[in-house]
Order: sequence, then structure tokens, then C-alpha cells
Amino acid sequence: MKLYIRQKVFSWKDKFAVKDEYGQDKYYVEGEFFSFGKKLHVYDMAGNEVAFIQQKVFSFLPRYFVFVGGNQIAEIVKQFSFFSPKYEVAGLNWQVTGNFMAHDYEVTENGRPVVVIHKEWMTWGDCYELDIAPYADEIVALATVLAIDCATEPKGGVSVSVSSGGN
Repeated sequence: MKLYIRQKVFSWKDKFAVKDEYGQDKYYVEGEFFSFGKKLHVYDMAGNEVAFIQQKVFSFLPRYFVFVGGNQIAEIVKQFSFFSPKYEVAGLNWQVTGNFMAHDYEVTENGRPVVVIHKEWMTWGDCYELDIAPYADEIVALATVLAIDCATEPKGGVSVSVSSGGN
């Protein structure tokens, strides 16, 4: 399963769609404009909240909680490092490696890829492809990638919008 997200330059309030490999809207994500810390709600196209991402406000390094079905399933913690960002996904047995600033990284479980994030070149704007393994929970994978993206952004926020598959 592939999902696509396109980065946009200006966004007062995060609100964007996530498209499937056929260019159809699959989910939409909406941030809270006035809140302490970053908060993102992920909805299916019927308007049901399928995931919630919340930043821990008073933390030395970026830390985000991922909730699915009202239960916290993961905590994304940016690790202290001098040369390149490192992330811990607590609550899931997932490891994250790659180039986060270039949006080229992968999330694995016991060496098996869960989701591979790849920046698509030759597109209008920055488009990111999430290639989610067939055995993985796509909502958990999407919410985890969004939380990592929030932790990666210098101002702690996602600035993405809609994209169809690689166009």
C-alpha cells in the first residue's frame, strides 16, 4: 500500500489529505491551531478519527505520543546526537534509520520493513511516498511517520498537503 503526502510552504493550520496510490483521498489530517504543543487528528474519509498525535510540551528533545482507538500505542522520541537525528519508537518494536531531513528513511520491525519513506523527485513541490508493507497496520504506520515528521521539522510541525501518486 502506498500513500502520498506533499509538503507546502505556508500553513497557518495543518490541514491536508493523504492520497492512495490511485490519487484518491484516503485520510485527512487536521492540526489544532491554538493549542499547547502540536496536535494532529487523522480522520478517515467518513470523518471518523482513526489516530491522534500529541506533542509533549515540556520536553528537552521533541517527544510525540501516537494514539489509535483512544489508546496510546507509541511514543516517538528524538534522541540526542551530534551528527544526524535519531528516533526511538517506544511501545512498538520498531527501529527508524535513514536521512530524515531528506525524507528518505525506513521504519523496520526485527529487520523487516514496516514503512519506507521516500522523497519523490521531479514533482511539483516536495512529494513523499510512504510504501507500507502489506502486513503492517497502515494507520499506525501513517501516524508514526507523521509524528517523526513533526519531530524532524525545526519548528515542530508538519507542513504537508495533498499529492497524487508522483505527479
